[in-house]
Amino acid sequence: MSTGRFEKLYAEARDGAAEIPWDVPRPSRLLAAWARDGAVSGAGRSALVIGCGLGRDAEFLAGLGFAVTAFDISGTAVRTARDRHPGTLVEYGVADLLDPPPHWHGAFDLVLESNTVQALAAPERERAIAAAGPLVAPGGTLLVLAAAAKAGPDDGPPWPLTRAEIDAFGLGPGTVELLRDEDDPLTARWRAEFTAPR
Repeated sequence: MSTGRFEKLYAEARDGAAEIPWDVPRPSRLLAAWARDGAVSGAGRSALVIGCGLGRDAEFLAGLGFAVTAFDISGTAVRTARDRHPGTLVEYGVADLLDPPPHWHGAFDLVLESNTVQALAAPERERAIAAAGPLVAPGGTLLVLAAAAKAGPDDGPPWPLTRAEIDAFGLGPGTVELLRDEDDPLTARWRAEFTAPR
């Protein structure tokens, strides 16, 4: 996967020359609601955060008790995440979803894909969708959060996902929800939860 666009943005932001639109001080609302509604506990379980950015969702999952591994393709993003969270229990690293470390395959009880794939154009997008599922341990969960595509042209990035793209993540039984954003009724988001076969 090409690092250029993301590394440039994170480096400029670190130097005060740019702002990162998704740099907010709280975890994803859809992730937080999923954890709250499911009374999710990470005790004794592992989690992987794809495209962790500056660490907000990774730190949230660590707070639930998960042993969290979080990666981004941008080295600057990973360094900034570590700097922002001194003493963190999260294992941050630089990696590429399209070529993950072999020991990650089937290794995680929870894999979170939150708004990363929608930042990719084809054909990287299709390859990234196919790469996420194999990281989930047997019986584990893949949670996908993304903007939902609207009718008509979309110049992106990001390029919101279609229902077919959401379904392509599927590992087995799953629940796919199309949710409206209460702050922006014209925006819809996917929350999809898939369970890997045992």
